[in-house]
Amino acid sequence: MSMRIAVLGAGPSGLAMLRAIDSLRRQGHPVPEVVCYEKQSDLGGMWNYTWRTGLDAYGEPVHGSMYRYLWSNGPKEALEFSDYSFEEHFGHPIASYPPRAVLRDYIMGRIERSGLREQIRFNMAVHWVQRDADSGRFQVTVRDMKADTLITEEFDHVIVATGHFSTPNVPYFEGLEQFPGRVLHAHDFRDACEFTDKDLLLVGSSYSAEDIGTQCYKYGARSVTFSYRSRPMGYQWPSSFEEKPLLLRMEGNTAHFSDGSSKDVDAVVLCTGYRHHFPFLPDELTLRTHNRLYPGQLYKGVVFIDDPGLIYLGMQDQYYTFNMFDAQAWLARDLLMGRLPLPDKAAMQADSEHWQQREQACSNADQEIDFQAAYVRDLVDASDYPDFPIEQVAEIFKQWKRDKKRDILGYRDQRYRSVLTGTLAPAHHTPWMKALDDSLEAFLHEPAPAAKRA
Repeated sequence: MSMRIAVLGAGPSGLAMLRAIDSLRRQGHPVPEVVCYEKQSDLGGMWNYTWRTGLDAYGEPVHGSMYRYLWSNGPKEALEFSDYSFEEHFGHPIASYPPRAVLRDYIMGRIERSGLREQIRFNMAVHWVQRDADSGRFQVTVRDMKADTLITEEFDHVIVATGHFSTPNVPYFEGLEQFPGRVLHAHDFRDACEFTDKDLLLVGSSYSAEDIGTQCYKYGARSVTFSYRSRPMGYQWPSSFEEKPLLLRMEGNTAHFSDGSSKDVDAVVLCTGYRHHFPFLPDELTLRTHNRLYPGQLYKGVVFIDDPGLIYLGMQDQYYTFNMFDAQAWLARDLLMGRLPLPDKAAMQADSEHWQQREQACSNADQEIDFQAAYVRDLVDASDYPDFPIEQVAEIFKQWKRDKKRDILGYRDQRYRSVLTGTLAPAHHTPWMKALDDSLEAFLHEPAPAAKRA
């Protein structure tokens, strides 16, 4: 019986696994049968936008946390696939900070070119995965959502590529149940125009709060207040922004903070992070971690040490993204197929602890970036994934952090040089703060000049 591999999810990590196996096939090597289950109706994972929140049309939890008007919050030059540049995809250089639709088009372009869509079974929600005591193989049970039937198949290996930014972490604050305005988690945020002329409170001080806050300001929010737990973000905010310490309680429309101050607000967005959540896995197969650069329980950040037949892709906190997922998939492929030796459990555990200790020694963002660069370098050097200037990407990330400190509302207007082609990105035709149309067409084509008055 030939090897069978189940890939759970057709987002960037799951698609990376399909590409990794397909690269062997293109080299003439025998490859296992691959079945990819995707809950949504198309590939792209988190990059698929939906207006829905809560439950989807079939009663399954909505996966996507994407919202209208989302633009990349990091330079595209830091996430290029090493074998597929943005210039190759679009036929010409584009600006460094594309909106969601442009990034999704890039992701899908490489898959469409590879012809791997037939390996993906859409509208399939994974409900349970377990080891069969008799066969020793994994039994994967999925719900065909259109037919409303359960299907169980057996596989030798399972790749968990479901992501970890879709199950909200939702803390409670006293008085929220009586707050007369809108309360939502960032996962359910869809349209900044909802908050035009509103006083907005965002609980949190990381990327979601930063991005939703600046976007709402861009689309006309009257004021934006951030509430932080440990420390403020510290950017040079416009006068209508302020940062407050931890929210203690709500009394009517009034938010009360731990420094004794208060603020009247119209809406509350909980930018309080996400949980690693795998309801389809039994306890003995579940990765238990918070959002960190090197989760425990994993060898090389991917192999589940307690059961090496199970692979987790993309479960790290992330500076590197698409190219890191690729490097993980290539290494996972070689380990599963015996192209690389898999150490015994003690050696895998020791290697994992070594990387965790290195992560814990990091004390600032630059060190974290260098740590993840070293991790990606370790992956790339161990497989035949096309090498790319990983350390140059790290320097782009460091410059990106400096650009944000200097101008939080204008950093998306900066330009970077591709580490693959050497091309300096052109300036976008419209500054980000004035670019209100986030469509692919608007981004790629400069608007015609307005007609002059006679």
